[in-house]
Order: sequence, then structure tokens, then C-alpha cells
Amino acid sequence: MSLNTQPLEYVELAELNTLRVAAIARYYLDVRDAEELAEALAWAERQELRTLILGGGSNLVFAGDFDGLVVRMGMRGRHWEQASGQEATMVLGAGENWHEAVLYAAGAGYRGIENLALIPGTAGAAPVQNIGAYGVELCDTLVSVTALDREAGKVITLEREDCEFAYRDSLFKRTPGRYVITEIRLRLSRSKPLQLGYRDLEEYLADTSPSELTVKDVATAVMAIRRRKLPDPEMIPNAGSFFKNPVVPSADYESLLARYPDIVGYAQSSSVKLAAAWLIDQCGWKGFRNENVGVHNRQALVLINHSGGTGRDILELAAKIRASVQDKFGVELEMEPGIVS
Repeated sequence: MSLNTQPLEYVELAELNTLRVAAIARYYLDVRDAEELAEALAWAERQELRTLILGGGSNLVFAGDFDGLVVRMGMRGRHWEQASGQEATMVLGAGENWHEAVLYAAGAGYRGIENLALIPGTAGAAPVQNIGAYGVELCDTLVSVTALDREAGKVITLEREDCEFAYRDSLFKRTPGRYVITEIRLRLSRSKPLQLGYRDLEEYLADTSPSELTVKDVATAVMAIRRRKLPDPEMIPNAGSFFKNPVVPSADYESLLARYPDIVGYAQSSSVKLAAAWLIDQCGWKGFRNENVGVHNRQALVLINHSGGTGRDILELAAKIRASVQDKFGVELEMEPGIVS
């Protein structure tokens, strides 16, 4: 099998990642469907090249050039299927812009993903990270994904329970490189209760009765809150939340609470999810800048590339933040973005 379109060589990737980190791909190819994807991966295998699957470039850090084939997922398309009464399944190609898909659903009056508005990236990348915000996770509505299983050499369908979702985690994240998602299906509803329990959202909408709110109202509120707290990657290069909120045993939380009465935590069944932003802020990092990179002055979870920093600059700053949180609180922070080296 040969490629119908030959890969480009020595392609600059700075405009294809939201941190705007400079890196060169030895080979680069846009693919538009599952057949082109399979051909591209087979070509790379014959050439004995590593491959990198690239969506919106919003959740990775290039630590250097990539001496292999970068495959950008260009599968577009969105439509409704299995519509019955108040419910319908939205089908999204992997290359669809996630935020635009949220607005598309809200415009049709369907609820379920409006709290995930303005999250950067593509639909195909959303299940990998099990994206979440304001009390909602992707797994709450996901029905299934279609993916190329590179080990089996065929396109398969994985139901939600097969995806092994957890907080910011999934089967796809734990088995990197095996599955390449080409399409996702989400079950949405026109009558499902709106998710308004998250504090920021509750405060923003406090003057409006929940019974009067529409799905568009909630999406608009989420967008306003995110814009107030998070920098636009188009204006200030960043990769969104750089660290996960750490989960600690309840006993550890009680010990921390005794020492730090203002610590922010959210109780779970037998553990507590700590606010990573609070931990980082308490270590003095919020608003920090060196000559190239820094920490956003309104959201300590966001590392920014304000002046042409490299991926290594970003990772060095992240390592210092993690070390200071570990030293002060005895809590280990885990980075959200993938590292490409």
C-alpha cells in the first residue's frame, strides 16, 4: 500500500500547538478519513518511524523536534442520529472543533455538554483526557467511540464502559498509541436537568431562576467564567490546566486541614480532591514570570509562554512548581499535558 498524498517534510509545528512552542516534524500529513489514517500509519511503519497523532495541539508540550511522522486528524463532520422524542445522539468526526460542537448542540436545544464550552481541542481528543469542567465530564454523555486499533489492525467500536474512564483518565491515555479515535457519539437530551451545582456557575447565575435557564444560557455563562479566569491561547499561548487536582486519602486531608485551615478540597467517597491551583498559589507561583515563560496571574494552574519559550522552559518551570508543592504540602502534582520529545 502506498500513500496517495506524500507527507510534507520538515514542518514547523509552532502554530499547531496552543503553547506555540517551536518544534520541527520530520514528516507531516493531514488525514481526512480512516482509510487515509491507516495508510499513513502503515507508511510510517515501513519507514520505521515513530508517529504522533495530533488534534488541536491543546494538551501537549513539545520538548524538542519530532523525528517521525506527525499525523493531524482532519476528519470533520457532525450529525444527529437515533433521535427519539427528547433525546438524540450527536456524532462527531475526530477533527471537529470541540467548542463549536458544544455550541452546535446548544443551538439545537440539547443538553449534556454545555458545561464543557470553550475547552480547546478536537472531538477525537476529548475522550483521551475525559475532559471535564464545572461538574460535568465527557463520560457523562459519551455512548461510544470509533477507533483504529493499531494492534488488531482494524477499526473497532468501544462502548463507554470499555473506555475505562476516570478523572482526567481513560483507556486511551493509559495505552498511548494503540487506539486512534476517528469518531465519537454523545447521547444528549432536551429535558435533562441542567448541571448548576458548581460554585462559580451557581454564583454567576444566582439572579436567574433555574426554571428560566436555557442550555444556551448555561453555555454562555461557562464561556464568560472561563474567559474571566483563563487566558485565550490565541492571545497568550498556554495549554489550559497544566496540573490535575490531586486526590488524597481523607486522613491526609484532615492532617493538612489542621495545618492549613483555608485549604480547598472537595470530598469524595473515601478521599478528597484538592484544588491544585490553591496549592500552587500558596507556594507563591501565581503571576510568576521569567524571561520566557510563567504562571498566569489569574489562574495558577495555567502555565504561559509569553515570550518564545521552549518546551524545555515550560517543563523546567513545571518541575519547580511540583517540587515546591511537594516540599510544602507533601502532595504530588501530576501534569495533564502529554510530553512529546
